[in-house]
Amino acid sequence: MTDPAIDYHADQADQADLIAWLQVTMLPGIGPRILSELLDRFETPQRILTASNQDLLSVSGVGEKLAGRIGHADQHVAAEAIIQWCQKQNVAIVMRSQSEYPRSLRELPDAPPLVFVRGEVLPCDGLAVAIVGSRHATAYGGKQAEQIAYGLARAGVTIVSGLARGIDSAAHQGALNADGRTLAVLGGGLAKFYPPENIPLAKQIVAAGAVLSEYRPDASPKAGMFPQRNRLISGLSMAVLVIEAADRSGALITARLASEQGREVLALPGNVNSRMSAGCLALIRDGAILVRHADDVLEALGPAVDSIPTNSGHTIRNGAELLLNDQERAVLEAVQTEATSIDTVIAHSGLPVQRVLATMSVLESRKLVRRLSGQFVCRV
Repeated sequence: MTDPAIDYHADQADQADLIAWLQVTMLPGIGPRILSELLDRFETPQRILTASNQDLLSVSGVGEKLAGRIGHADQHVAAEAIIQWCQKQNVAIVMRSQSEYPRSLRELPDAPPLVFVRGEVLPCDGLAVAIVGSRHATAYGGKQAEQIAYGLARAGVTIVSGLARGIDSAAHQGALNADGRTLAVLGGGLAKFYPPENIPLAKQIVAAGAVLSEYRPDASPKAGMFPQRNRLISGLSMAVLVIEAADRSGALITARLASEQGREVLALPGNVNSRMSAGCLALIRDGAILVRHADDVLEALGPAVDSIPTNSGHTIRNGAELLLNDQERAVLEAVQTEATSIDTVIAHSGLPVQRVLATMSVLESRKLVRRLSGQFVCRV
């Protein structure tokens, strides 16, 4: 990601385009659903801003008040001031059309057209797991969140959470303790950190990842904004792990969104008599994968959308590859996505026949390769 203070939006067509996007996306009353409706109808932010009142009212969800606000967007959104604030605060405004925009988010049907980013989102962050849970975490929950995040970060997984009290904070801290990467998605603007006691933690996260928000920098966090941001927490991740959650919890919203987005849903079991375990136990009952430690999460990650570079220099296609030792990796790298003969694998891996065959069984059990016949295999 480019340093916004040095080369700000080198990929942007022009400043006017950015201003139009800011005015539309930051306008009060326009959420992901209405924005999607508006773009389906008018195609570009410029055409939304110049549309007639009658045409605006023809869009589902747009009433007289919002139509009037759109017609005078420049009076409600000081786009130039937002850009200037971002430049001074070293915050990048990353458009969906830019290569720096997280690929996993770009695939979402309600992906925000732009996100504000303090820090860096790297290609290796495509290998990410969200860890979420109650703000009122028990000692057990906090310890487990930190330990699992630590184990995943040590394996090269980026930890995603929401910088809230309780489980979120423990998960971010676990990743930091492992000298790993972590991303925090805010339920308000980057100039309105909440809770305020997590500002020091946010500074550490910026140095080891990024803090992101789809909201204008001066947007104060409100209750309705947190469920909306949860779709970004799950969207950035290959899987969502719920550590602790009561029956009605924001973490369960994130789990539901993850399921709708095609992400794996994982849950940590807890005391059946604990209110904080009720949500997790219900998720497990309904099909979520039971997690005991970091290795359980790695085994559950499954295939990535695309090959992901890791900090170790490898590229991986499946989270389970992080569990492989050097011998298993050498055999896997000798197998192609098309039919590959066992003789070819033996030649490329440089390992004895019996060792290759034994390793192939391990890779099959982890669903990384598939046997096509007695002599041919392929990558899953």
